[in-house]
Amino acid sequence: MMTFKIKEYSILKTIVMISLILFFAPMIVLSQETQINSQAVAKDIKGKRKGEFYVSWGYNTEWYTHTNIHVNQPALNSNYTLEDIVGHDHQLWNTGIFNKAITIPQFSCRAGYFFNDAKDLGIELNYDHCKFIVVDGQTAHMVGTFRGKAVDTNFVFAWPHNQYFLNNGANFILVNLVKRMHIIKDKNEYIKVDALGKVGFGPTFPHVQNTLFDLSNKGHFQVGGFNEGLEAGIKITFFKYIYIEYTNKLDWADYYGLRLSTGTSHQAFGTYEMIGNIGITFPMGPRVKSN
Repeated sequence: MMTFKIKEYSILKTIVMISLILFFAPMIVLSQETQINSQAVAKDIKGKRKGEFYVSWGYNTEWYTHTNIHVNQPALNSNYTLEDIVGHDHQLWNTGIFNKAITIPQFSCRAGYFFNDAKDLGIELNYDHCKFIVVDGQTAHMVGTFRGKAVDTNFVFAWPHNQYFLNNGANFILVNLVKRMHIIKDKNEYIKVDALGKVGFGPTFPHVQNTLFDLSNKGHFQVGGFNEGLEAGIKITFFKYIYIEYTNKLDWADYYGLRLSTGTSHQAFGTYEMIGNIGITFPMGPRVKSN
């Protein structure tokens, strides 16, 4: 588990964005070459299934930007913001996978379908179970109105008086458009290496658990906002049907209406993820006919 100051994260984000640009640039060039060689592609896929279905499961780790948590509690005459709050993930897979339920660690699952003749464009349902935990003992800046009084002060955000978790999941759900580019493929397809690019949008479904100034809510799941993501990586397929996939992902999530003991909270943060999955893939759909 690691945390970053804003400056450090900005450097990291810049590096990742440059990497993504360098990754997608050759895709554009290669896609033009693919159009030029469309006749050869059509000949290669003649008689094969038009589509390809896949499903995978794996685990992830995250780094988060700092976030402002806005709290609105009309019943308590409170409306304030906790500024520049630091959060971290909680991997749990690093202490073992098979000694606990497989859904307890931070996991990722994907299911998708490549729908065109060349099988290089797809649609994907993408879910990441990521945990967001406010760092205990940090100094928080509080500004606004607290129980009827104006406040602009620092205090130590610490258990047992304060805690703030999306610990059973910040839970990013995306519907992705997927672009695949073949890098290496032997004649019998015993091994195949593909580059992947994904972009998507969808809801968040967080598990909200918190204590604010000794008032605790009842931990619960809820639809709590929206997120958008950009993902890129490598997929290696063995013997046509089994594959491993490693990707890097940038996500921006906006959470609102998160229920507290009374009232609601709102926050937004960016996430950098590293994800490793293993999956199966197989042809599906009608056979491609000759022209």
